[in-house]
Amino acid sequence: MTDSLINPSPRRLGPYEVGPLALGCWRLTTDVVDDARALVETALDLGMNLVDNADVYGFDWGGSGFGANEELLGRVLASAPGLRDRMVLATKGGIAPPTPYDSSAAYLEAACDASLRRLQTEVIDLYQIHRPDLLAHPADVAATLSRLREKGKIREVGLSNHTPAQHEALAAHLPFALVTTQPEYSAATLAPLRDGTFDLCMRDGIVPLAWSPLAGGRLLTDDGIRPELGALLDRLAIREGVDRAAICIAFVLAHPSRPVAILGTQTPARLESSTAALGVHLDRADVYAVVQASEGVPLP
Repeated sequence: MTDSLINPSPRRLGPYEVGPLALGCWRLTTDVVDDARALVETALDLGMNLVDNADVYGFDWGGSGFGANEELLGRVLASAPGLRDRMVLATKGGIAPPTPYDSSAAYLEAACDASLRRLQTEVIDLYQIHRPDLLAHPADVAATLSRLREKGKIREVGLSNHTPAQHEALAAHLPFALVTTQPEYSAATLAPLRDGTFDLCMRDGIVPLAWSPLAGGRLLTDDGIRPELGALLDRLAIREGVDRAAICIAFVLAHPSRPVAILGTQTPARLESSTAALGVHLDRADVYAVVQASEGVPLP
């Protein structure tokens, strides 16, 4: 048997080591702090020490408003202060409904301060620009991020939903290295394979944080995916003795840029079952078969 492409070891994110699986807070919309704390504790106990949030989380998907999910996580941290030291706390700013994007100095500095208040923390370990502001010069954005870092409000910086060109334009003006980029990536959404995102990560030692590794659940329901992809995922799941979700997560982890898969489930039991992905064996033949089934055409 050929070696598996999945490396379950921690990823290096600046001074931090983070697990290959992370907890995403987009759906953290419960009103019950104890339930949210149980989810966070389960994630940390399972080695999912990167906790990914954003100021806009809560604005949609059944949330109670802009900032709500950060505020809930802040209440969790206040109720169990020891959790903060166990996690790499990540959040994002730059989406400003209904504008929709604002990375001006005044907005980003105010947004960062508001995130710190809601999260009830003194520093954000990883601060990411959520989406590119097409009307902001990257030199100005870089200057703002540098000030926030110099003031001790943020430690490391990354980008989310930026093209490689947008990433490089900002990086060129920063006096420090970006440590993450956060693209959508799954067996149903392969753009980072093709658009240079993963190549840039491997060139510069940047950690890709893959959001929606289950394609928002579509990979589990067959909604909008090719029938041959669903059938292949099921065959691999039967072979490996896991569920389809574990195969989908393992596919994300198999890329040599060593992504972190951000898991959006709000069920502790599903977080636990997701760790089965770390023991899945996928080789080149398996991963290329998934790519070809997803795209519906053979590779040249």
